[in-house]
Amino acid sequence: REYVEGLLNLHNGSVFSVFAPGTSQQMSKMKILSAAILLPVANAFIPSSTFVQRGTSSLSMGVDPNLDLSGNTWKPTEGRMQSTDTGDYLPEGYVDDLEFSDGMLGSQAGLSSSQRSGPELPGMENLGEDSIMMGGIELAEGIPEGMEFIPASVPDDNYDLAMPITTTGKLISIEIKPFCMGYEDYYAAFAAGSHPVFKIQDGAIGRMDRRGGEYTYIDVMCDPRGQGGPGTYEATLVVNIPEDDSKLTYTFTARVG
Repeated sequence: REYVEGLLNLHNGSVFSVFAPGTSQQMSKMKILSAAILLPVANAFIPSSTFVQRGTSSLSMGVDPNLDLSGNTWKPTEGRMQSTDTGDYLPEGYVDDLEFSDGMLGSQAGLSSSQRSGPELPGMENLGEDSIMMGGIELAEGIPEGMEFIPASVPDDNYDLAMPITTTGKLISIEIKPFCMGYEDYYAAFAAGSHPVFKIQDGAIGRMDRRGGEYTYIDVMCDPRGQGGPGTYEATLVVNIPEDDSKLTYTFTARVG
């Protein structure tokens, strides 16, 4: 108890003696140690008398007469929805007169399907017509040297013809639906053993559109005049697509009488 009271007296700033068992030398060491521990703690509760003055500054706006602080005066039209964002791609003077009742197609609603295939913005109707082609893709001009036209075991289509001996010939147009993933060059020719009454009139070499694109047409003419009179003539047309590693086979049978 006497030791605790001595510590409290030191906190109050008074000089004290600790009454604890031991010699006077031990008591002196304990006094010095207690003072070193409690003095910083006691100082923490003493209020600081230092006064800090904080500086203030002011910012003035509107001194420059050219500074416009009026803000945006736009207000939405009552009863309808509008967008305040106008894209930079719209031509100068473009007026958007569409209404919500025009439907999903907007300004294209009143046009036919062929008219909707072109540019939708005014002033761009002839897009690409006056362009200059640099480079481009070159089409094949002839059948590659050494290419063989070997028919498949199962033909893709058969054409049976019956015609009189006096006929001037008959044209067969083969319609090929594109099936490749990209644009592919093709080469068409009759296989060995085909009768010469059949000849390719148009479309022997070309580029086939990709899947879902336009059809390819190959025109074959059958003209039995001057070929030995009545009889049955046969031929096999092979269409090679080398880059796609595929081919098409068409058989022809003409009965002339």
